[in-house]
Amino acid sequence: MSSFSTTVWLAITGLVFVVGYKIGKTSLSTLPQRKSRQKKKNEDNNNGSDSEIIPFNQPDDQQINSDNFGYFKLVLLIRNDLNMTKGKVAAQCSHATLACYKSLQASNSKMLKAWERSGQMKIALKINDETELLELQAIALSLGLCAEHITDAGHTQVIPGTTTVLGIGPGPVDIINQVTGHLKLY
Repeated sequence: MSSFSTTVWLAITGLVFVVGYKIGKTSLSTLPQRKSRQKKKNEDNNNGSDSEIIPFNQPDDQQINSDNFGYFKLVLLIRNDLNMTKGKVAAQCSHATLACYKSLQASNSKMLKAWERSGQMKIALKINDETELLELQAIALSLGLCAEHITDAGHTQVIPGTTTVLGIGPGPVDIINQVTGHLKLY
């Protein structure tokens, strides 16, 4: 390799490095800052009773941001009794995510934007059966949260009309945890 081509190669590599560094630094500066685990644990311990349920009243446009509510998330409650394959679960969760997104886009686009800005967190949780799914949906709706269930067409693994997944949110983590905080990860 000639010294000219080596010099050109080094210059291009250096330029790519500098541009990547600048883009990464700019992207990181726009992310919300996370609280340390110890600080969050101390705050949680000082908040009083965990059994207290606080209704979530849809705040006005000025109040919806991660400074006022912390992080936002969407939870996907998957029926464990149906024994769906991983692919089927993934498809049903995708349907639920899209249903919640469309619902919130129509009813509260500011909340949706706050979820998008806070990282679009999605959590998959286990539930036992349809009865539990419907109970949790009723609780979520009573707290003012978006709660969309998915009814399968029945072309592959489940009987037509089977309710497979419930999506709750996106909404403030603290409010959603009042509904789903006792559930285990899927």
